[in-house]
Amino acid sequence: MKYSFKNDYAEGAHPRVLEALARTNLFQQNGYGLDDYSLKAQQLIKLQMESENSAVHFVSGGTQANLIAISAFLKPHESVVAADTGHIFTNESGAIEATGHKVHGIYSEDGKLKPEDIQKVIDAHQNIPHQVKQKLVYISNSTEIGTHYLKNELKDLYTFCRDKNLFLFMDGARLGNALMTNNNDLSLKDIANYTDAFYLGGTKNGALIGEAIIINNIALQDEFGYHLKQKGALLAKGRLLGIQFQELFRDGLYYELAAHANQQAMKLKSAFRDAGCEMLSETFTNQIFPILTQEQINALSDNFDFYIWKKLDDGCAAIRILTSWATPDEMVDKFIAEIKNLK
Repeated sequence: MKYSFKNDYAEGAHPRVLEALARTNLFQQNGYGLDDYSLKAQQLIKLQMESENSAVHFVSGGTQANLIAISAFLKPHESVVAADTGHIFTNESGAIEATGHKVHGIYSEDGKLKPEDIQKVIDAHQNIPHQVKQKLVYISNSTEIGTHYLKNELKDLYTFCRDKNLFLFMDGARLGNALMTNNNDLSLKDIANYTDAFYLGGTKNGALIGEAIIINNIALQDEFGYHLKQKGALLAKGRLLGIQFQELFRDGLYYELAAHANQQAMKLKSAFRDAGCEMLSETFTNQIFPILTQEQINALSDNFDFYIWKKLDDGCAAIRILTSWATPDEMVDKFIAEIKNLK
């Protein structure tokens, strides 16, 4: 059976998460996120952000988090600016636009947005009120191509958004991986300070399911619960999400798991580099994109699964390799041995 490097959600959940769910299984609790575990998990996250006034809500998945937050924050005539690699632009079946909000996709070589990119969209939509009004900037950290934002980049974006009366929303499906790169200088406190809202991904970092939507802008917090309920995200057994986030954040497990995934990816990145392979993007997270010939791809495909991410003009292609919180050394070593044999 092939070992999969196609995604970071192929495994179930970290054993500690499963143990916590089993241990608390018969303890009766309030429903709809008012259980003791969810309330404790909310406080743990607020403490790590040093942001007591932020609001924390748990939902089951990333597309759900993006859909509910963005549609809740925007008026019907307002639109979203995103990189053209952004998940809401490429991989959510038009979920945001199905709510009536146009998404402006901007080309970005490194998957990150810059103020000048956003300004071009604003400049092209000055025929008021005949064109949609840009109101929210969507970014991912880490991005869909594995890059991550530094503190000065996020701060510049946030300052620009403040000046232009825009909301800044961060998709954090792989935020743990972004925070645990060797060259990261962002903290959760910084992200709370420099976004209007974001979410912390659990699905791709040790949880069975679950994301934590965090709303820092007080003006966006009021009546958010109605949007959760209306979109089917307010779980009667909300405890299932709260227990998982309490376990992930009570002693740093969340960060340990993300660091492990990053380290495994960097081992593979070094092996590809040693074999003379170039990378499509320079990444330090758990995603790497080596450029290979078709013969090399075929050779590695015998024992490993991965996506062909982008076909290039010279007959080569970039493949996407993802490691996870559970990727074992044994499989990384086996993959490295095959990389060394590439011709």
